[in-house]
Amino acid sequence: MLRSELIALLAEENPTLKLREVERIVDVIFDEVALALERGDRVELRGFGAFSVRKRDARTGRNPRTGNSVSVDAKHVPFFKAGKELRSRLNNGHDPEDRT
Repeated sequence: MLRSELIALLAEENPTLKLREVERIVDVIFDEVALALERGDRVELRGFGAFSVRKRDARTGRNPRTGNSVSVDAKHVPFFKAGKELRSRLNNGHDPEDRT
């Protein structure tokens, strides 16, 4: 699902809100999640999952084209762990078109 598709779906399900208002709400949510991760905080959405940041140590990698060794710097990467309810929905044959 694209960001624009999410906004359109939310606007359709909430006809009292203007499209611009829905777009702003979505932007605020995404911005707050990103800011929390920048601070090193964990963001948990009950039933959906949790976003966190993990540190990857420096290592020696390989250039797949040439096979040469390449130094890869340490870095922080976003990590998502699916919640119990989401995993259950994915594994119990939930129909993605059923929005109940």
